Amino acid sequence: MSQTILSDPNITSLLTSLDILLFILLTLATLGFVFYGNSRKRITASESDNFLDLMLMGRQLTLPIFTATLVATWYGGIFGVSQIAFDNGIFNFVSQGFFWYVTYLIFAFYIIDHIKDFKVMTLPDLIGRMFGPKSEKLSALFNVLNLIPIVYTISLGLLLNLVFGVHDVYGIVMGVGFVLAYSLMGGLRSVVYSDIFQFFIMVGSVIMVVLFSLGTFGIAPLKTLPASYFHPMGTYTWGETIAWGLIALSTLVDPNFYQRCFAANSFATAKKGIIISTIIWFIFDISLTFGAMYAKAVIPNANSETAYFIYALQLLPDGLRGVFLAGITATILSTLDSYIFLAGSTIAYDLVPKRLRGKIRIHHLGVVSVAIISIIMANLFEGNIKAVWKTLGSISSAAILVPVIL
Repeated sequence: MSQTILSDPNITSLLTSLDILLFILLTLATLGFVFYGNSRKRITASESDNFLDLMLMGRQLTLPIFTATLVATWYGGIFGVSQIAFDNGIFNFVSQGFFWYVTYLIFAFYIIDHIKDFKVMTLPDLIGRMFGPKSEKLSALFNVLNLIPIVYTISLGLLLNLVFGVHDVYGIVMGVGFVLAYSLMGGLRSVVYSDIFQFFIMVGSVIMVVLFSLGTFGIAPLKTLPASYFHPMGTYTWGETIAWGLIALSTLVDPNFYQRCFAANSFATAKKGIIISTIIWFIFDISLTFGAMYAKAVIPNANSETAYFIYALQLLPDGLRGVFLAGITATILSTLDSYIFLAGSTIAYDLVPKRLRGKIRIHHLGVVSVAIISIIMANLFEGNIKAVWKTLGSISSAAILVPVIL
């Protein structure tokens, strides 16, 4: 079976009414899960208990919920990852997959055993217990720097611009505003229940693309790619490859991993959840990498930043295009909401004076502040996702990785 796919089509003209309807319904369905999650919230007379629910969902995450929210949270930079796969093939799986799986398993089998006796709320709170209050404040500053979701804010703007022609700035403001609205409804509970729904459509979407690619083209297009696309290092040197591996070590001091573990109903649940999540990430990474490689083989002259999405939207039939768009949107939103929420939590819990700690209104103010900063910074970086990854994330990891591991 053959199919004509263009390098630079009019994306809007590809979408049918059914595609748009399904995209809107599936995106808005996120709110349905948020409302359902919040309906299960128990309001107590104690503000400290309510704040614990706001920050950590009362430490009630079961294994399925823990796994779904961790997987969904961890994969928002899909534009950057698909671009690496389009340009370098299998190297993407090594640099954005294999290295990270190693750190996930280190976290599961090493880190968890060393933090399970601490009843803390955040990573800076944990560091404060280990090294003192000054270290808590300093690590909180680095964490906020790492958590401001510039990459995911940029990605959301790119998606809305690509599909609907919305100007990047307007798309960013609309998307961040949507996330902010439901994140403030119920704190981590809202984020987690939105992640549950987003998990299924984001994973299903990338698997769907690679399956349709196989069914439509077979493996013949992949044989036309340069040999470097099937080499673990691609065209990169050993030094550059190792550098990507070192970036993956940021997992060991990633605030989202710690927060989800602190929110689990037990650290045994957290350990099992990370192992299961690693298997799901493996499937996701393989699907995305080969999907982007098909895009390179079929439309080699397309813009590498958006080629995977342009390819998928022409490959998929009516209706499934809308599902794919909802899945990619969910991939971005599920990370964006977690980062905005956790950065705001770090400000409200770890950086404010102790007399203000635990105040829900202060937490909301922190979350809103982070959302505004994200919008501003996304415009300052002018859409350069890889530049954000290699600067802000690396600064945070370099500052606190060694002392925490020791």
